[in-house]
Amino acid sequence: MFEKSPKAYTDLLGKTNRIVEGTTITGDINSPADFRLDGHLVGNFQSKGKIVIGPAGSVKGDIICKNADIEGKFDGKIQVQEILNVKSKAHINGDVVCGKLSVEPGAEFSATCVMKPHVKNMVSDGKTSEEKTA
Repeated sequence: MFEKSPKAYTDLLGKTNRIVEGTTITGDINSPADFRLDGHLVGNFQSKGKIVIGPAGSVKGDIICKNADIEGKFDGKIQVQEILNVKSKAHINGDVVCGKLSVEPGAEFSATCVMKPHVKNMVSDGKTSEEKTA
């Protein structure tokens, strides 16, 4: 009668994936959960959650995610479904597509930016599922 669908293991723990400072990953990361990167990623990142790039973190590649907080360095194309927060110590170069954008004073933001208020179901080729069906 009152059956609830079981929550995913990561939802129950409330944990975030984490790559610590000093670690370098070369390759692509695909994660259904939130992610914090204080190390370095050379490759692409895709998540249904939030990515946080810490002050010592850097990404050289493409990112597709729901939300993002960037305090470190990013070079590539980033697609954020909802909110992109660019902190004061961030260095952003490349292309940005987001729903909402917040840039703190002091941030280096050298990018082309397109804001789409209703970005939904992003996929890795840059087209939404809605665009693919049209």
